[in-house]
Amino acid sequence: MMELIHRLPDASGSGDPASAHTEVEPLDTLTLPLELRIRGRLRATTDGGREVGLFLDRGPVLRDGDRLASREGEVIRIRAADEPVVTAYIAAGRPMAALCYHLGNRHVQLAIGMQEAETGWVRFPPDHVLEALAERLGATLTHHEAPFDPEPGAYAQAGQAHSHAHGHDHSHDHGHGHEHSHGHSHSHAHEHTHEH
Repeated sequence: MMELIHRLPDASGSGDPASAHTEVEPLDTLTLPLELRIRGRLRATTDGGREVGLFLDRGPVLRDGDRLASREGEVIRIRAADEPVVTAYIAAGRPMAALCYHLGNRHVQLAIGMQEAETGWVRFPPDHVLEALAERLGATLTHHEAPFDPEPGAYAQAGQAHSHAHGHDHSHDHGHGHEHSHGHSHSHAHEHTHEH
């Protein structure tokens, strides 16, 4: 079994330019759904049939195109697997910003992008509550299978399915269904100044 123990800097040259493995051509690819790309420890089979074990430090979620190296210098490229997703298409600008804000306020991971200059898209796991919200905000939805490579959080570390910094404290023990229906609308951007 090949043991993958190093995360390599991306091909753009960011990261540690002194890495001995930076120029090594990948030997194989490993296609994984998001659920497995958030794990630092994993046994898997590459697309070419090699048995591999991931022994990584806790760090960022593995993203499509990331490269991992073994102690011997063999390199494997990560691919995001196709999985069931919903892609919401919406006008670029304020409509897309509002859609991202309201979906993000539900603590869901999102992949975002542009289809063309006037149309953006937001991709998330299937969820009837989120889908209804997206449609209310003017999005057109497509249910399909595609790679799900969500935006890394501003404070992202692997193992945290979502990171956020609101000005209040809550424990992320989320044993509930993540619907977060509050019955009222509020913004996390306001200041809590209460006079007693």
